Amino acid sequence: MIDIKWIRENKEVVKENIKKKFQDHKLVLVDEIYDLDMEWRKVRLEADTLRGEKNSFAKEIGLLMKEQKKEEAEEKKEVVRSLNEQILALEMKEVELEKVIREKMMLIPNIIDESVPIGKDDNENVEIEKFGEPFVRDYEIPYHADICEALGGLDKDSAGRTSGNGFYYLVGDIARLHEATIAYARDFMISKGFTYVIPPFMIRSDVVNGVMSFEEMDAMMYKIEGEDLYLIGTSEHSMIGKFKGQIIEEGQLPIAMTSYSPCFRKEVGAHGLEERGLYRVHQFEKQEMVVLCKPEDAMDWYNKMWSYTVEFFRSLDVSVRTLECCSGDLADLKVKSCDVEAWSPRQQKYFEVGSCSTLGDAQARRLGIRMKTSHGNQFLSTLNNTVIASPRSMIAIIESGYQSDGSVIIPKVLQPYMGGLEVIRPKQK
Repeated sequence: MIDIKWIRENKEVVKENIKKKFQDHKLVLVDEIYDLDMEWRKVRLEADTLRGEKNSFAKEIGLLMKEQKKEEAEEKKEVVRSLNEQILALEMKEVELEKVIREKMMLIPNIIDESVPIGKDDNENVEIEKFGEPFVRDYEIPYHADICEALGGLDKDSAGRTSGNGFYYLVGDIARLHEATIAYARDFMISKGFTYVIPPFMIRSDVVNGVMSFEEMDAMMYKIEGEDLYLIGTSEHSMIGKFKGQIIEEGQLPIAMTSYSPCFRKEVGAHGLEERGLYRVHQFEKQEMVVLCKPEDAMDWYNKMWSYTVEFFRSLDVSVRTLECCSGDLADLKVKSCDVEAWSPRQQKYFEVGSCSTLGDAQARRLGIRMKTSHGNQFLSTLNNTVIASPRSMIAIIESGYQSDGSVIIPKVLQPYMGGLEVIRPKQK
């Protein structure tokens, strides 16, 4: 949610930003909010004026009572009663207007950074840089689900019977590889100075509304029936919600955290769940980075955070590239975002394994998170970034380490987390 001042003072800038995001249907909201805000300020001024009159009459009544002029005092009291009724009506109208304005403001996209490329969707995202050489084996690499099944590590048929499409059982060394990757990601981020956190895996609706747009919520979140609780789709929702309504001393910033959680997503409107594979599923696990900082430090943190993900995957011997998200691919709360994509030697193309975003003060404004400074309380900036989303990250590791005999070499950095195991070999039939 942007500051209402943007619409009061830079209405055309807000409209231009909406056009850059190809959301022209929201242009009418800007004028509606502007007019409603004008009405709200008029109502507030009228209420303040009447409160001033009421206070003047109160003083007069006090003097009249001292002078034993009770009849005149009673006449003034009648005026005060009338003023109270008018003030109450104006206050109710003020609250009603505030509610409508906030609801409409929640639909206005954040002001994107000037460096964001303009484009309609993810097809127009722009490659920034490659890290490591993309390679092609001189032997065929099977589909990752087939590799996992040959290694005795994946059972989607049973998951289909227990839970339906989009779920899976990981078994044996593949399950160990999954957990090893998560554990290594945790330790990697701790070594970068991030505090490790395990957050609640369910959050209330007021937190959901504070961290994401309504469209995202409908497409992603599972609601717990009969309760005001949602299963988290990613841990930064819970992590940012941790600071809801808080005032943080400026000296405590930045707050850098790395969080583990399972994640649950409906994937409504996505490119489709994979019946056999692990790329797009309803349930997965994730190691995340979340930073709260002063607004002037946000871009420095943004660049550090995506670089950590690149460094992490390179330590796994996985080649990656970074991709600048265009305006039309940015969620409404985001100021700037980039994806990290891993090279798939099987498909001979890159696929997304992480995303880094700076959201300005949008989440802080929605959730009332401020920093206490010598100049008063101010909204701070929030950022988030994927370290890994597993099992998607495992696809990159498995394909990169796949050998012609059907075995998979485990990256050296993960071997200590797997009891020294160096290679996962196919199960004998």
